[in-house]
Amino acid sequence: MAELFYDKQADLERLKNKPIAIIGFGSQGHAHAMNLKESGLDVRVGLYEGSQSWSKAEALGLPVRTVSEAAHEAQMIMILTPDIGQAEIYRSHIAPHMEPGKTLLFAHGFNIRFGQIVPPNHIDVSMVAPKAPGHRVREVYTQGGGVPALVAVEQDASGAAFEDALAYAKGLGCTRAGVLRTTFAEETETDLFGEQVVLCGGVSALVKAAFETLVEAGYQPEVAYFECMHELKLIVDLFYQGGLNYMRYSVSDTAEYGDYTAGPRLITDETRATMRQILEDIRNGGFAEDWIEENHQGRPHFNAMRLKDSEHMIEKVGRELRRMMPFVNPREVIPGSGGA
Repeated sequence: MAELFYDKQADLERLKNKPIAIIGFGSQGHAHAMNLKESGLDVRVGLYEGSQSWSKAEALGLPVRTVSEAAHEAQMIMILTPDIGQAEIYRSHIAPHMEPGKTLLFAHGFNIRFGQIVPPNHIDVSMVAPKAPGHRVREVYTQGGGVPALVAVEQDASGAAFEDALAYAKGLGCTRAGVLRTTFAEETETDLFGEQVVLCGGVSALVKAAFETLVEAGYQPEVAYFECMHELKLIVDLFYQGGLNYMRYSVSDTAEYGDYTAGPRLITDETRATMRQILEDIRNGGFAEDWIEENHQGRPHFNAMRLKDSEHMIEKVGRELRRMMPFVNPREVIPGSGGA
């Protein structure tokens, strides 16, 4: 069974005299800094000079420093910038301040798992990874709750790295919901696999392929959009609330019968073999190597794929339909401009 930890097993007092630096102030950075601050901890935000987030953090009552200054002041340094770029930030601004007794923290294990950041052996290296977007981590905390999190220790120089990481998770509110102990390798590999096979790659490709199949067969694109994308939220919400059984309980018997009969025709032995190969590419470092090299080359293939998919018919049809449905709180991204 998985090992779970809650409030009573985490001691926030461990961090009362340990200054904390949050490097980055995006979705996760904002949530970590504010939650820890409101938990009574000594927090400062580390940003590059000229960052647009500097004034935003200060307006929320948070001390702001350059990354180097924040790393120098803090005993615990949490890096919450995008995966690609963390290694350079670490080498240039954080590594010079990694004295014995400090802790380097991550919310995703990519750079440690694939050797892009190699910390000295005299510091603790830990991970606290909330299983929710930053805005949700913040929202649930302000409501008196918390989101689940994963906690891992890669390097325990102090002998108390796990206890400190658990205390940090408590400061975020995560021990209110439950914290699962894992490893950097397990978190990284399962996270990448989930993104590629289900959450992003798998779902996106399935939705587009189903939409294209209906349109090519002569059905209206608007109807295809509703059936293949719009209603997906209804099903995912049922998964979220009660798993596959609750979804099947909630839909019609006709839909449930189609689930049992059509699903295995789509997810074939060949599909499963591809999933295993994707996992192997993640575990052997192939995916990470390709992604790092893509960034070194200026992201030519990534940007081309992003632009191509932003112009897909399902995006154009969906954009117009969502404008007619203000109740879904629609969002629009300029094609090719990227995400958050």
